[in-house]
Amino acid sequence: MTETSQLDTVSRAETSPDTPQPFAELGMKDDEYARVRTILGRRPTSAELAIYSVMWSEHCSYKSSKTHLRQFGAKAPHSDALLVGMGENAGVVDVGDGYAVTFKIESHNHPSYVEPHQGAATGVGGIVRDILTMGARPVAVMDALRFGPAEAADTHRVLPGVVSGISFYGNCLGLPNIGGELGFDPGYSANPLVNALCVGVMRHDGIKLAQAPGPGNKVVLFGATTGPDGIGGASVLASANFDAESHAKRPSVQVGDPFLEKLLIECSLELFERDLVVGIQDLGAAGVSCATTELAAGGTGGMRIALDRVPLRDPRLTPEEILMSESQERMMAVVEPGKLEAFLDTCAKWDILATVIGEVTEVTGEEDQRGGRLVMTWHGETVVDLPPRTASDEGPVYERPYHKPADQDALQTDTPARLARPVSDAELREQVLTVVGSPGICDAGWVTEQYDRYVLGNTVLATPHDSGVIRVADTGDRGVALATDGNGRYTRLDPYAGTQLAYAEAYRNVAATGARPLAVTNCLNFGSPEDPGVMWQFAEATRGLADACQELGTPVTGGNVSFYNQTGATAIHPTPVIGVLGVIDDVNTRLTSAFPAATEGASIVLLGETREELGGSAWASVIHDHLGGQPPRVDLAAEAALARVLGEAAATGLAAAAHDLSDGGLAVALAESALRGGVGCAVQVAGDAVTALFSESAARALVVVHPGSEAALTELCDRHGVPATAIGTVGGTAVRITHPAGSVDLPLPELRATYEAALPAALDAV
Repeated sequence: MTETSQLDTVSRAETSPDTPQPFAELGMKDDEYARVRTILGRRPTSAELAIYSVMWSEHCSYKSSKTHLRQFGAKAPHSDALLVGMGENAGVVDVGDGYAVTFKIESHNHPSYVEPHQGAATGVGGIVRDILTMGARPVAVMDALRFGPAEAADTHRVLPGVVSGISFYGNCLGLPNIGGELGFDPGYSANPLVNALCVGVMRHDGIKLAQAPGPGNKVVLFGATTGPDGIGGASVLASANFDAESHAKRPSVQVGDPFLEKLLIECSLELFERDLVVGIQDLGAAGVSCATTELAAGGTGGMRIALDRVPLRDPRLTPEEILMSESQERMMAVVEPGKLEAFLDTCAKWDILATVIGEVTEVTGEEDQRGGRLVMTWHGETVVDLPPRTASDEGPVYERPYHKPADQDALQTDTPARLARPVSDAELREQVLTVVGSPGICDAGWVTEQYDRYVLGNTVLATPHDSGVIRVADTGDRGVALATDGNGRYTRLDPYAGTQLAYAEAYRNVAATGARPLAVTNCLNFGSPEDPGVMWQFAEATRGLADACQELGTPVTGGNVSFYNQTGATAIHPTPVIGVLGVIDDVNTRLTSAFPAATEGASIVLLGETREELGGSAWASVIHDHLGGQPPRVDLAAEAALARVLGEAAATGLAAAAHDLSDGGLAVALAESALRGGVGCAVQVAGDAVTALFSESAARALVVVHPGSEAALTELCDRHGVPATAIGTVGGTAVRITHPAGSVDLPLPELRATYEAALPAALDAV
């Protein structure tokens, strides 16, 4: 314990203005430190410096991205379904029947590289608590993962730990993992992307907010004790470039306890049900610093906190270490005095430690027009006295310079037109098998089979289908569908169009189940914002997403920006991961991506238009190791029309199955649908075989039509202006593709062996 006589108190700071302080080591720039001194009218204490360093970090303050993220609000489409938008822990949308759903995706990239198991596990734990703090019961999780080459030694180190961490935490919580993505690319070497999504359900009147109203209300810290794990995680790991010494940063990675989090979830839900809290915040990035400043800033007054009351598992922690600790499974609540006893009794019932560490204070006179003061003491000595909004809401905002990367034009002019095409059916067949068996397209079962998809009993659809679908409640058939998508190759070629394509694919995946797309969350993974080329990519990507959401009427409800995803001077591909949530009135009508064996002989119809669009495609990347040209054309009106057709075809029973076309084009979609249904197909395509099979033109989907419904589907497509081409039928024990110059036969056993064995073989984990 720090001795009082040695404390860096406010009074000591006032009388020792020249005391050297390690602001640079904490990630602060000279001008940021100078601004803190101006705000306070003195130098900060060590504890105040800790607060500002984490709250003004890139991870917490969005200082380099905020000016671009404002587009999501400025261009936000009107939505009657939106109940809570950006600015809270997660967005909330109305899904009907009095139910609301909250969902969000966030990154835990750097911690997962440094310590894969705990980094990924606590990424799940943190996003679950974000959903919990909105007043919702978490009901499902998803993850979007990117790694370097599957055969690389570093991937072998990182991937198993990441998967075990996600599996361990989610399975212990009893939450189904219903979908996500798995990608591999040299661009993610030494900088994997681990993006975790959670969705929760509540009644409309159950929404909770991060605020601390009411002078005299008590501030209660409940959950785990505070330790040294994760100290400085927001500033040390999430807001800095990686280098060869990154493994040494393990103390900055949090350690999770999912069994305690499960108790914390049930305890919190009972507290909400009994109306025992007026404000709630989880302790994630920046820990006590974040929870206190955000709750105080969101309230009507200030806050007084006794840091020496914080329960510690290491009594040697100093005030600044307590403020920067990111120990997991902790929550902070604002409780009315008359309900405090019931609050503490409920926590005791669930064996959750709860401690009153302070109270909400009143603004007096001209004390501060920003909402009062946040005062913290340590054994009676004042170590923090600051306006909370200056830490939580009024951090630096940078207008980072940006310009197109020097190689961008050359990249776009190097089109796939120069790539060799197969000269025989044997070569074409081999290319189909190679693409189907490539990491990132092949069966991800080695990963997903480690996750429980059906716990809780409300999972209707899960990986490997286009979207995860869950019932909203145990009674009734209303459901929601969720999908995440992102293609770093597309976004590298054209950040504006590439981001819109990521959004369009997630939108299409949700629609392919029969659901109506409703709202968007995002996790924007980019390199250093100090690189003008990276900032150009970011500016174009955010502009693209804002414009697309505006056109299709799906508001961005929240998300996350992850910068500094690079090792040394090498940045990852710009990778905006877009999550789309949709609602389906009756989950019994949902469509799967599997060819139904019971409909042998049924027609397969290709919806949408196929063009020669191979820029950034899996074919160009896998077969030729090529990245260049333009990504597929974006046509958002066509995406909306396709979604309407898919939704109506599902609801009216015209379709027996549907599968969107994306990575790998028609060849991969046919293979996946056949393998998932255990039945083959015979199709005939027109024109150039490579274009027909491998083009990744957007706004396309396969539909299997119930026999006798062909004319009705044609009429539906005509009504919405969606091109529809009957290309074959379901049946047989092979995928047989006939093209103008020949044919390719892919027996299901051979196709399955290629598809399922590829990832275990690459990971040496057969």
